[in-house]
Amino acid sequence: MKTGFHILVIGGGMVGACFAALAASNRHFADLRIAVLEAQPPTMPPPESGDEVDLRVSAISRASERVLREIGAWQLLPGRHVSAYDDMIVWDAEGKPRGSGSIHFSASESGEPNLGYIVENRRVLWSIYDSPAFRNRVTLLRGELAGLEFEDDHATAVLSDGRRIEAALIVGSDGSSSLSRKLAGIETTGWDYEQRAFVTHVRTQHPHERTAWQRFLPDGPIAYLPLADGRSSIVWTTTPEHAERLVADAPEQVAKELTLALDCTLGLVELAGPRGQFPLRLTHAKDYCRERFVLVGDAAHAIHPLAGQGVNLGFLDSAALVEVLAEELDAGLSPTALGERRVLRRYERWRKSENAVALGLVDGLNKLFGSRAITLGWARRTGLNIMDGSMLAKRFLMGRALGIGGDAPSLVRTHR
Repeated sequence: MKTGFHILVIGGGMVGACFAALAASNRHFADLRIAVLEAQPPTMPPPESGDEVDLRVSAISRASERVLREIGAWQLLPGRHVSAYDDMIVWDAEGKPRGSGSIHFSASESGEPNLGYIVENRRVLWSIYDSPAFRNRVTLLRGELAGLEFEDDHATAVLSDGRRIEAALIVGSDGSSSLSRKLAGIETTGWDYEQRAFVTHVRTQHPHERTAWQRFLPDGPIAYLPLADGRSSIVWTTTPEHAERLVADAPEQVAKELTLALDCTLGLVELAGPRGQFPLRLTHAKDYCRERFVLVGDAAHAIHPLAGQGVNLGFLDSAALVEVLAEELDAGLSPTALGERRVLRRYERWRKSENAVALGLVDGLNKLFGSRAITLGWARRTGLNIMDGSMLAKRFLMGRALGIGGDAPSLVRTHR
């Protein structure tokens, strides 16, 4: 069976589904057929009144909030599962929070109501699928990609069950191990960090104070991210061997290590959730597009989690790509020409350079703070002290973290 669409998104995760909904909500796409191919669409999360918080959470930036509001998804998130944080305190292993060798970011210094939100991935994803833009205008196709074929005027996704889906433009959004990227012949650069992220939830003796706490240790940073119910979500970047031990060891032993890793800043720690760990890798696509095909999100770039920018960069990709395509349609481009490389190159030039800055900054921080050299330790603490005293430097970094700095899409720069 052969079916045709103007836009086909491969991968219905948060970024892919968001791109489809953004396009569907834009008046320039009103007459276009948009579809998402996903083998395992999400199921409804537990009731809002439930206390269960999934391990997979994201720090949602101001820019991402605005993108999600645009499609009507943010309004669907249950309030008790959205945790705003007002402050972020970062310090070196040899320093002290709010002391020497630390930097304090505050919403009061940014002109914003907060610095972002900690939200479960599954609730963000469901809110996108349940948004009016997605429900009313996007066709959800259940299936697995097996091949891609490219012609001058269209591309075809061949599914494992034999179905053939034609589209003027195919958007690859199927994660860091993207099959669509490989089938399109796009190569990547990158490396394994030889680190893993250990994740869990904890209760702490002292309240988190709506603050994200991050301490840089020699093997990697540990972050305590505030949850709405008073608990904290832990992301501890460490060696593979240590991460495996943290998953397997007795809860009391792990709690003791977590307490010491944060230098007892929040007092004694008690495990309050399941445990998991996953490998870390930096990946950046050499090209973001080819004729009739374009990449967004982790399929284009995978970043270290220390700055919480992963899904936020993907949402910015989505907003930028919709903006470029909408401008071309407004200028008279035929919908059947959406996948022309000359059009997609505008998006590629824009987002590849912006993402390269983010990847380079985060990778550099990880290497700088992971060094055990005594001279670098002194330089780190001195640098943090200098930045903490510079409002200009802090506003620049906060603007980047909020997603509204740099060359941001017009949607996220506009207050609505």
